[in-house]
Amino acid sequence: MDACVGQTDRPIFVDLDGTLIRSDLLWETLFLNARQSPARLLGVPGWLMAGKARLKAELAQGIDFDPALLPYREEVLEALRAARTSGRRIVLATGANERLAHAVADHLGLFDEVMASCDAVNLTSERKLERITAGCGVEGFDYFGNSHEDICLLEAAAEATVVAPDRAARRWQQGSGAELIEAGGSQARAALKAMRPHQWAKNVLVFVPVVLTHEFFNLSMVAAALIAFFAFSFAASAVYILNDLVDLTADRRHKTKRNRPFASGRLQIPDGLKLAGGLFAAALLLGLMLPLPFFGVLAGYLVATTAYSMFIKRMLLIDVLTLAGLYTTRIMAGVAATDVSVSFWLLAFSLFFFLSLALVKRYTELMDFGTGAERSKTGRGYVDADLETLAQAGMTSGFAAVMVLALYINSPEVLTHYNVPWLVWPLCPILLYIVVRIWVLARRGQMHDDPVVFMLQDWRSQLMIAIGGVMFLLAAYA
Repeated sequence: MDACVGQTDRPIFVDLDGTLIRSDLLWETLFLNARQSPARLLGVPGWLMAGKARLKAELAQGIDFDPALLPYREEVLEALRAARTSGRRIVLATGANERLAHAVADHLGLFDEVMASCDAVNLTSERKLERITAGCGVEGFDYFGNSHEDICLLEAAAEATVVAPDRAARRWQQGSGAELIEAGGSQARAALKAMRPHQWAKNVLVFVPVVLTHEFFNLSMVAAALIAFFAFSFAASAVYILNDLVDLTADRRHKTKRNRPFASGRLQIPDGLKLAGGLFAAALLLGLMLPLPFFGVLAGYLVATTAYSMFIKRMLLIDVLTLAGLYTTRIMAGVAATDVSVSFWLLAFSLFFFLSLALVKRYTELMDFGTGAERSKTGRGYVDADLETLAQAGMTSGFAAVMVLALYINSPEVLTHYNVPWLVWPLCPILLYIVVRIWVLARRGQMHDDPVVFMLQDWRSQLMIAIGGVMFLLAAYA
Protein backbone atom coordinates (compact mmCIF):
# COMPACT_ATOMS: atom_id res chain seq x y z
CA MET A 1 0.00 0.00 0.00
CA ASP A 2 1.37 3.42 -0.94
CA ALA A 3 -0.96 5.71 0.99
CA CYS A 4 0.97 8.91 0.29
CA VAL A 5 1.76 8.87 -3.42
CA GLY A 6 0.14 11.74 -5.29
CA GLN A 7 -0.92 13.52 -2.11
CA THR A 8 0.10 17.12 -1.50
CA ASP A 9 -0.65 16.84 2.21
CA ARG A 10 0.13 14.09 4.67
CA PRO A 11 -2.54 11.41 5.12
CA ILE A 12 -4.53 11.30 8.34
CA PHE A 13 -4.82 8.03 10.24
CA VAL A 14 -7.64 7.83 12.77
CA ASP A 15 -8.06 5.38 15.62
CA LEU A 16 -11.59 4.09 16.21
CA ASP A 17 -12.09 2.89 19.80
CA GLY A 18 -12.13 5.82 22.22
CA THR A 19 -11.14 8.26 19.47
CA LEU A 20 -13.69 8.26 16.67
CA ILE A 21 -16.29 6.81 19.03
CA ARG A 22 -16.75 7.25 22.78
CA SER A 23 -16.74 3.51 23.36
CA ASP A 24 -14.75 0.35 22.65
CA LEU A 25 -16.04 -2.17 20.12
CA LEU A 26 -14.50 -5.12 21.94
CA TRP A 27 -16.68 -4.40 24.98
CA GLU A 28 -19.62 -3.39 22.79
CA THR A 29 -19.59 -6.70 20.94
CA LEU A 30 -19.18 -8.63 24.18
CA PHE A 31 -22.43 -7.19 25.49
CA LEU A 32 -24.12 -7.47 22.09
CA ASN A 33 -23.41 -11.19 22.28
CA ALA A 34 -24.72 -11.25 25.85
CA ARG A 35 -27.96 -9.75 24.61
CA GLN A 36 -28.39 -11.52 21.28
CA SER A 37 -26.67 -14.90 21.82
CA PRO A 38 -25.78 -15.42 25.50
CA ALA A 39 -24.68 -19.02 24.92
CA ARG A 40 -21.80 -17.78 22.73
CA LEU A 41 -20.16 -16.21 25.78
CA LEU A 42 -19.18 -19.73 26.87
CA GLY A 43 -16.56 -19.62 24.12
CA VAL A 44 -14.89 -16.42 25.38
CA PRO A 45 -12.20 -18.13 27.54
CA GLY A 46 -11.10 -20.32 24.65
CA TRP A 47 -11.05 -17.45 22.16
CA LEU A 48 -9.05 -15.33 24.57
CA MET A 49 -6.48 -18.09 24.99
CA ALA A 50 -6.12 -18.14 21.19
CA GLY A 51 -5.27 -14.43 21.23
CA LYS A 52 -7.00 -11.08 21.32
CA ALA A 53 -7.37 -10.98 17.54
CA ARG A 54 -9.30 -14.26 17.60
CA LEU A 55 -11.48 -12.99 20.46
CA LYS A 56 -12.37 -9.83 18.52
CA ALA A 57 -13.11 -11.81 15.38
CA GLU A 58 -15.38 -14.31 17.13
CA LEU A 59 -17.30 -11.62 19.02
CA ALA A 60 -17.84 -9.70 15.78
CA GLN A 61 -19.42 -12.73 14.10
CA GLY A 62 -23.09 -13.59 14.33
CA ILE A 63 -24.28 -10.31 15.84
CA ASP A 64 -26.63 -7.69 14.49
CA PHE A 65 -24.29 -4.68 14.41
CA ASP A 66 -25.62 -1.24 13.47
CA PRO A 67 -22.79 1.34 13.14
CA ALA A 68 -25.32 4.19 13.00
CA LEU A 69 -26.05 3.68 16.71
CA LEU A 70 -22.47 4.15 17.93
CA PRO A 71 -21.64 7.24 20.05
CA TYR A 72 -19.42 9.17 17.63
CA ARG A 73 -17.32 12.13 18.73
CA GLU A 74 -18.70 15.05 16.79
CA GLU A 75 -15.53 17.13 17.26
CA VAL A 76 -13.46 14.44 15.53
CA LEU A 77 -16.00 14.02 12.74
CA GLU A 78 -15.98 17.77 12.09
CA ALA A 79 -12.18 17.80 11.86
CA LEU A 80 -12.22 14.87 9.44
CA ARG A 81 -14.92 16.43 7.27
CA ALA A 82 -12.87 19.62 7.01
CA ALA A 83 -9.75 17.61 6.09
CA ARG A 84 -11.64 15.66 3.45
CA THR A 85 -13.02 18.87 1.95
CA SER A 86 -9.45 20.12 1.58
CA GLY A 87 -8.55 16.97 -0.34
CA ARG A 88 -6.61 15.08 2.31
CA ARG A 89 -6.49 11.30 2.40
CA ILE A 90 -8.09 9.78 5.54
CA VAL A 91 -7.54 6.23 6.74
CA LEU A 92 -9.37 4.44 9.53
CA ALA A 93 -6.60 2.58 11.39
CA THR A 94 -8.01 0.53 14.23
CA GLY A 95 -7.47 -2.47 16.43
CA ALA A 96 -11.15 -3.34 16.07
CA ASN A 97 -12.11 -6.31 13.92
CA GLU A 98 -12.17 -5.64 10.18
CA ARG A 99 -15.86 -6.53 9.82
CA LEU A 100 -16.87 -3.82 12.28
CA ALA A 101 -14.33 -1.29 10.99
CA HIS A 102 -15.60 -1.58 7.41
CA ALA A 103 -19.19 -1.22 8.62
CA VAL A 104 -18.25 2.03 10.40
CA ALA A 105 -16.34 3.32 7.38
CA ASP A 106 -19.22 2.53 5.02
CA HIS A 107 -21.66 4.28 7.34
CA LEU A 108 -19.62 7.49 7.68
CA GLY A 109 -18.32 7.72 4.12
CA LEU A 110 -15.24 9.67 5.27
CA PHE A 111 -12.43 7.16 4.78
CA ASP A 112 -10.37 6.31 1.74
CA GLU A 113 -9.08 3.11 3.29
CA VAL A 114 -9.49 0.86 6.33
CA MET A 115 -6.77 -0.85 8.36
CA ALA A 116 -8.11 -3.22 11.01
CA SER A 117 -7.49 -6.40 12.96
CA CYS A 118 -8.15 -9.74 11.29
CA ASP A 119 -8.49 -13.25 12.74
CA ALA A 120 -4.71 -13.60 13.16
CA VAL A 121 -3.39 -10.05 13.73
CA ASN A 122 -4.40 -7.61 16.45
CA LEU A 123 -3.59 -4.31 14.75
CA THR A 124 -2.61 -2.12 17.69
CA SER A 125 0.43 -0.20 18.89
CA GLU A 126 3.70 -1.21 17.14
CA ARG A 127 1.91 -3.45 14.59
CA LYS A 128 -0.27 -0.55 13.52
CA LEU A 129 2.76 1.78 13.35
CA GLU A 130 4.67 -0.67 11.12
CA ARG A 131 1.68 -0.95 8.77
CA ILE A 132 1.33 2.83 8.53
CA THR A 133 5.01 3.69 8.07
CA ALA A 134 5.40 0.99 5.42
CA GLY A 135 3.06 2.99 3.19
CA CYS A 136 3.92 6.57 4.11
CA GLY A 137 7.71 6.48 4.12
CA VAL A 138 9.52 9.77 4.66
CA GLU A 139 6.50 11.97 3.92
CA GLY A 140 5.00 11.04 7.28
CA PHE A 141 1.47 11.04 8.55
CA ASP A 142 -0.90 12.68 11.01
CA TYR A 143 -2.60 10.65 13.70
CA PHE A 144 -5.66 10.85 15.95
CA GLY A 145 -5.42 8.59 19.04
CA ASN A 146 -6.44 8.34 22.65
CA SER A 147 -4.75 5.59 24.67
CA HIS A 148 -1.43 4.28 25.94
CA GLU A 149 -1.38 1.91 22.95
CA ASP A 150 -1.37 4.94 20.64
CA ILE A 151 1.63 6.69 22.21
CA CYS A 152 4.15 5.16 19.77
CA LEU A 153 1.98 6.34 16.87
CA LEU A 154 1.48 9.79 18.34
CA GLU A 155 5.26 10.15 18.78
CA ALA A 156 5.91 9.04 15.20
CA ALA A 157 3.25 11.31 13.68
CA ALA A 158 4.18 14.61 12.07
CA GLU A 159 1.12 16.12 13.73
CA ALA A 160 -0.67 14.35 16.57
CA THR A 161 -4.16 14.94 17.96
CA VAL A 162 -4.92 13.38 21.34
CA VAL A 163 -8.62 12.68 21.87
CA ALA A 164 -10.15 12.11 25.34
CA PRO A 165 -6.87 10.56 26.54
CA ASP A 166 -6.35 7.94 29.20
CA ARG A 167 -3.80 8.67 31.94
CA ALA A 168 -0.72 7.64 29.95
CA ALA A 169 -1.79 9.45 26.78
CA ARG A 170 -2.59 12.59 28.80
CA ARG A 171 0.90 12.61 30.32
CA TRP A 172 2.38 12.29 26.83
CA GLN A 173 0.17 15.11 25.51
CA GLN A 174 1.12 17.44 28.35
CA GLY A 175 4.81 16.81 27.69
CA SER A 176 4.57 17.14 23.91
CA GLY A 177 2.10 20.00 23.58
CA ALA A 178 0.12 18.08 20.96
CA GLU A 179 -3.40 19.18 20.09
CA LEU A 180 -5.99 17.97 22.59
CA ILE A 181 -9.69 17.20 22.20
CA GLU A 182 -11.21 16.69 25.64
CA ALA A 183 -13.92 14.15 26.40
CA GLY A 184 -16.19 16.72 28.03
CA GLY A 185 -18.46 16.14 31.03
CA SER A 186 -17.70 14.91 34.52
CA GLN A 187 -16.93 11.22 34.95
CA ALA A 188 -18.07 11.31 38.57
CA ARG A 189 -21.39 12.83 37.56
CA ALA A 190 -21.84 10.25 34.82
CA ALA A 191 -21.09 7.44 37.29
CA LEU A 192 -23.61 8.83 39.76
CA LYS A 193 -26.23 9.07 37.03
CA ALA A 194 -25.53 5.47 35.99
CA MET A 195 -26.25 4.39 39.57
CA ARG A 196 -29.70 6.05 39.31
CA PRO A 197 -29.93 7.12 42.97
CA HIS A 198 -33.42 8.54 42.30
CA GLN A 199 -34.54 4.92 41.89
CA TRP A 200 -33.52 4.22 45.47
CA ALA A 201 -36.86 5.71 46.48
CA LYS A 202 -38.42 2.34 45.58
CA ASN A 203 -36.46 0.76 48.41
CA VAL A 204 -38.37 2.70 51.08
CA LEU A 205 -40.66 -0.34 50.84
CA VAL A 206 -38.33 -2.07 53.31
CA PHE A 207 -39.71 0.33 55.93
CA VAL A 208 -43.30 -0.85 55.35
CA PRO A 209 -43.18 -3.50 58.13
CA VAL A 210 -41.95 -0.85 60.60
CA VAL A 211 -44.78 1.48 59.59
CA LEU A 212 -47.53 -1.14 59.68
CA THR A 213 -46.45 -2.39 63.10
CA HIS A 214 -46.23 1.23 64.38
CA GLU A 215 -42.67 0.67 65.61
CA PHE A 216 -41.52 4.18 64.66
CA PHE A 217 -39.51 4.65 67.85
CA ASN A 218 -37.95 1.19 67.98
CA LEU A 219 -34.38 2.24 67.17
CA SER A 220 -33.10 -1.28 66.52
CA MET A 221 -35.88 -1.97 64.00
CA VAL A 222 -35.41 1.39 62.30
CA ALA A 223 -31.63 0.86 62.09
CA ALA A 224 -32.12 -2.62 60.62
CA ALA A 225 -34.53 -1.24 58.03
CA LEU A 226 -32.04 1.53 57.19
CA ILE A 227 -29.24 -0.98 56.59
CA ALA A 228 -31.62 -3.03 54.46
CA PHE A 229 -32.49 0.11 52.49
CA PHE A 230 -28.87 0.80 51.56
CA ALA A 231 -28.13 -2.87 50.86
CA PHE A 232 -31.01 -3.00 48.37
CA SER A 233 -30.11 0.42 46.93
CA PHE A 234 -26.50 -0.58 46.20
CA ALA A 235 -27.64 -3.92 44.78
CA ALA A 236 -30.24 -2.21 42.59
CA SER A 237 -27.67 0.30 41.28
CA ALA A 238 -25.30 -2.52 40.36
CA VAL A 239 -28.07 -4.28 38.45
CA TYR A 240 -29.10 -1.04 36.72
CA ILE A 241 -25.54 -0.70 35.43
CA LEU A 242 -25.47 -4.26 34.10
CA ASN A 243 -28.91 -3.73 32.59
CA ASP A 244 -27.70 -0.61 30.78
CA LEU A 245 -24.68 -2.47 29.41
CA VAL A 246 -26.81 -5.29 28.04
CA ASP A 247 -29.36 -2.79 26.69
CA LEU A 248 -26.94 -0.46 24.88
CA THR A 249 -28.44 -0.94 21.43
CA ALA A 250 -32.06 -0.66 22.54
CA ASP A 251 -31.28 2.41 24.66
CA ARG A 252 -29.63 4.17 21.71
CA ARG A 253 -32.81 3.74 19.70
CA HIS A 254 -34.87 5.33 22.49
CA LYS A 255 -35.50 9.09 22.43
CA THR A 256 -34.48 9.67 26.07
CA LYS A 257 -32.52 6.56 27.09
CA ARG A 258 -29.93 7.34 24.40
CA ASN A 259 -28.61 10.01 26.79
CA ARG A 260 -27.77 7.51 29.53
CA PRO A 261 -24.05 7.43 30.46
CA PHE A 262 -23.16 4.16 28.73
CA ALA A 263 -25.42 4.58 25.69
CA SER A 264 -24.00 8.06 25.06
CA GLY A 265 -20.43 6.94 25.73
CA ARG A 266 -19.87 9.39 28.59
CA LEU A 267 -18.97 6.46 30.83
CA GLN A 268 -16.82 3.59 29.59
CA ILE A 269 -17.95 -0.02 29.88
CA PRO A 270 -14.91 -1.19 31.96
CA ASP A 271 -15.54 1.64 34.42
CA GLY A 272 -19.15 0.52 34.68
CA LEU A 273 -18.12 -3.06 35.44
CA LYS A 274 -15.79 -1.88 38.22
CA LEU A 275 -18.53 0.31 39.67
CA ALA A 276 -21.07 -2.51 39.56
CA GLY A 277 -18.64 -4.89 41.25
CA GLY A 278 -18.01 -2.41 44.07
CA LEU A 279 -21.72 -1.86 44.59
CA PHE A 280 -22.39 -5.61 44.66
CA ALA A 281 -19.68 -6.07 47.29
CA ALA A 282 -21.05 -3.21 49.43
CA ALA A 283 -24.57 -4.65 49.25
CA LEU A 284 -23.41 -8.10 50.33
CA LEU A 285 -21.35 -6.70 53.23
CA LEU A 286 -24.37 -4.76 54.49
CA GLY A 287 -26.51 -7.84 54.08
CA LEU A 288 -24.19 -9.78 56.38
CA MET A 289 -24.93 -7.28 59.16
CA LEU A 290 -28.59 -8.36 59.26
CA PRO A 291 -30.33 -11.68 60.11
CA LEU A 292 -29.61 -14.60 57.81
CA PRO A 293 -33.14 -14.59 56.26
CA PHE A 294 -32.51 -11.06 55.00
CA PHE A 295 -29.29 -12.12 53.32
CA GLY A 296 -31.26 -14.91 51.65
CA VAL A 297 -33.86 -12.44 50.38
CA LEU A 298 -31.12 -10.09 49.13
CA ALA A 299 -29.32 -12.94 47.34
CA GLY A 300 -32.61 -14.01 45.75
CA TYR A 301 -33.25 -10.42 44.68
CA LEU A 302 -29.81 -10.22 43.04
CA VAL A 303 -30.37 -13.48 41.16
CA ALA A 304 -33.86 -12.43 40.05
CA THR A 305 -32.82 -8.95 38.93
CA THR A 306 -29.80 -10.29 37.06
CA ALA A 307 -32.00 -12.88 35.33
CA TYR A 308 -34.47 -10.11 34.55
CA SER A 309 -31.75 -7.99 32.96
CA MET A 310 -30.35 -10.87 30.92
CA PHE A 311 -33.48 -12.44 29.50
CA ILE A 312 -36.72 -12.19 31.54
CA LYS A 313 -37.39 -8.59 30.48
CA ARG A 314 -37.83 -9.83 26.90
CA MET A 315 -40.46 -12.41 27.90
CA LEU A 316 -44.10 -11.50 27.34
CA LEU A 317 -45.98 -10.92 30.65
CA ILE A 318 -43.34 -12.83 32.64
CA ASP A 319 -41.39 -9.57 32.75
CA VAL A 320 -44.13 -7.52 34.44
CA LEU A 321 -44.96 -10.32 36.86
CA THR A 322 -41.28 -10.45 37.78
CA LEU A 323 -41.18 -6.67 38.30
CA ALA A 324 -44.21 -6.87 40.59
CA GLY A 325 -42.54 -9.69 42.47
CA LEU A 326 -39.35 -7.66 42.90
CA TYR A 327 -41.31 -4.82 44.50
CA THR A 328 -42.92 -7.31 46.87
CA THR A 329 -39.48 -8.75 47.59
CA ARG A 330 -38.44 -5.38 49.01
CA ILE A 331 -41.28 -5.63 51.52
CA MET A 332 -40.23 -9.19 52.36
CA ALA A 333 -36.69 -7.91 52.89
CA GLY A 334 -38.02 -5.40 55.42
CA VAL A 335 -39.87 -8.23 57.16
CA ALA A 336 -36.69 -10.35 57.29
CA ALA A 337 -34.50 -7.45 58.47
CA THR A 338 -36.84 -6.38 61.28
CA ASP A 339 -38.02 -9.88 62.23
CA VAL A 340 -41.75 -9.15 62.11
CA SER A 341 -44.51 -11.36 60.78
CA VAL A 342 -45.77 -10.93 57.19
CA SER A 343 -49.42 -10.26 56.41
CA PHE A 344 -51.37 -12.02 53.66
CA TRP A 345 -53.20 -8.73 53.00
CA LEU A 346 -49.94 -6.86 52.49
CA LEU A 347 -48.55 -9.39 50.01
CA ALA A 348 -51.81 -9.56 48.03
CA PHE A 349 -52.10 -5.78 47.88
CA SER A 350 -48.48 -5.24 46.84
CA LEU A 351 -48.67 -7.88 44.10
CA PHE A 352 -51.71 -6.29 42.39
CA PHE A 353 -50.61 -2.69 42.92
CA PHE A 354 -47.07 -3.17 41.65
CA LEU A 355 -48.26 -5.28 38.74
CA SER A 356 -50.32 -2.25 37.69
CA LEU A 357 -47.22 -0.02 37.92
CA ALA A 358 -45.11 -2.53 35.97
CA LEU A 359 -47.72 -2.56 33.20
CA VAL A 360 -47.66 1.26 33.15
CA LYS A 361 -43.90 1.10 32.61
CA ARG A 362 -44.24 -1.29 29.67
CA TYR A 363 -47.16 0.67 28.22
CA THR A 364 -45.18 3.92 28.33
CA GLU A 365 -42.09 2.36 26.76
CA LEU A 366 -44.20 0.91 23.96
CA MET A 367 -45.91 4.25 23.34
CA ASP A 368 -42.53 5.98 23.08
CA PHE A 369 -41.56 3.71 20.17
CA GLY A 370 -44.83 4.59 18.43
CA THR A 371 -46.49 2.89 15.48
CA GLY A 372 -44.53 -0.03 14.12
CA ALA A 373 -42.93 -0.93 17.43
CA GLU A 374 -41.80 -4.54 17.34
CA ARG A 375 -39.76 -6.84 19.53
CA SER A 376 -36.52 -6.36 17.60
CA LYS A 377 -36.70 -2.59 18.16
CA THR A 378 -38.06 -2.39 21.70
CA GLY A 379 -35.99 -5.20 23.19
CA ARG A 380 -39.15 -6.34 24.98
CA GLY A 381 -41.79 -9.00 24.31
CA TYR A 382 -44.43 -6.55 23.09
CA VAL A 383 -45.57 -4.94 19.83
CA ASP A 384 -47.70 -1.86 19.21
CA ALA A 385 -50.85 -4.01 18.94
CA ASP A 386 -50.48 -4.85 22.67
CA LEU A 387 -51.04 -1.30 23.93
CA GLU A 388 -54.75 -1.71 24.65
CA THR A 389 -54.26 -5.08 26.32
CA LEU A 390 -51.58 -3.66 28.59
CA ALA A 391 -53.80 -0.71 29.53
CA GLN A 392 -56.79 -2.89 30.36
CA ALA A 393 -54.71 -5.35 32.39
CA GLY A 394 -52.98 -2.52 34.23
CA MET A 395 -56.15 -0.72 35.29
CA THR A 396 -57.79 -3.99 36.30
CA SER A 397 -54.80 -4.88 38.46
CA GLY A 398 -54.89 -1.44 40.07
CA PHE A 399 -58.59 -1.83 40.90
CA ALA A 400 -57.85 -5.27 42.37
CA ALA A 401 -55.31 -3.64 44.70
CA VAL A 402 -57.98 -1.19 45.87
CA MET A 403 -60.38 -4.10 46.45
CA VAL A 404 -57.80 -5.92 48.58
CA LEU A 405 -57.28 -2.75 50.61
CA ALA A 406 -61.03 -2.37 51.15
CA LEU A 407 -61.37 -5.99 52.29
CA TYR A 408 -58.44 -5.52 54.67
CA ILE A 409 -59.99 -2.39 56.18
CA ASN A 410 -63.17 -4.38 56.83
CA SER A 411 -61.25 -7.29 58.41
CA PRO A 412 -60.90 -8.04 62.16
CA GLU A 413 -57.13 -7.30 61.98
CA VAL A 414 -57.81 -3.58 61.56
CA LEU A 415 -59.70 -3.42 64.86
CA THR A 416 -56.63 -4.68 66.72
CA HIS A 417 -54.16 -2.29 65.05
CA TYR A 418 -56.07 1.00 64.86
CA ASN A 419 -57.83 3.07 67.52
CA VAL A 420 -60.17 4.71 64.99
CA PRO A 421 -60.55 2.17 62.13
CA TRP A 422 -62.99 4.23 60.04
CA LEU A 423 -60.25 6.81 59.43
CA VAL A 424 -58.46 4.23 57.28
CA TRP A 425 -61.32 4.15 54.73
CA PRO A 426 -60.21 7.34 52.88
CA LEU A 427 -57.15 5.38 51.73
CA CYS A 428 -59.38 3.60 49.20
CA PRO A 429 -60.47 6.69 47.21
CA ILE A 430 -56.95 8.12 47.53
CA LEU A 431 -55.51 4.96 45.98
CA LEU A 432 -58.18 4.98 43.28
CA TYR A 433 -57.24 8.56 42.41
CA ILE A 434 -53.54 7.69 42.15
CA VAL A 435 -54.09 4.57 40.02
CA VAL A 436 -56.59 6.09 37.60
CA ARG A 437 -54.62 9.33 37.22
CA ILE A 438 -51.44 7.44 36.41
CA TRP A 439 -53.22 5.50 33.68
CA VAL A 440 -54.97 8.58 32.27
CA LEU A 441 -51.62 10.36 31.97
CA ALA A 442 -49.97 7.26 30.52
CA ARG A 443 -52.58 7.05 27.78
CA ARG A 444 -52.09 10.75 27.06
CA GLY A 445 -48.36 10.15 26.66
CA GLN A 446 -47.55 12.32 29.67
CA MET A 447 -46.11 9.65 31.96
CA HIS A 448 -42.48 9.26 32.99
CA ASP A 449 -41.20 5.86 31.88
CA ASP A 450 -41.06 4.85 35.54
CA PRO A 451 -44.37 5.47 37.38
CA VAL A 452 -42.77 5.23 40.84
CA VAL A 453 -40.36 8.05 40.00
CA PHE A 454 -43.27 9.99 38.52
CA MET A 455 -45.30 9.70 41.74
CA LEU A 456 -42.36 10.94 43.80
CA GLN A 457 -41.95 13.98 41.55
CA ASP A 458 -45.64 14.80 40.94
CA TRP A 459 -47.07 17.23 43.51
CA ARG A 460 -50.61 15.88 43.19
CA SER A 461 -49.46 12.35 43.93
CA GLN A 462 -47.35 13.66 46.78
CA LEU A 463 -50.38 15.46 48.21
CA MET A 464 -52.51 12.31 48.05
CA ILE A 465 -49.76 10.26 49.71
CA ALA A 466 -49.40 12.90 52.44
CA ILE A 467 -53.14 12.93 53.11
CA GLY A 468 -53.14 9.14 53.26
CA GLY A 469 -50.23 9.21 55.71
CA VAL A 470 -52.05 11.67 57.99
CA MET A 471 -55.19 9.55 57.94
CA PHE A 472 -53.14 6.45 58.75
CA LEU A 473 -51.47 8.15 61.74
CA LEU A 474 -54.78 9.51 63.00
CA ALA A 475 -56.37 6.07 62.74
CA ALA A 476 -53.49 4.53 64.72
CA TYR A 477 -52.96 7.18 67.41
CA ALA A 478 -56.09 9.36 67.67
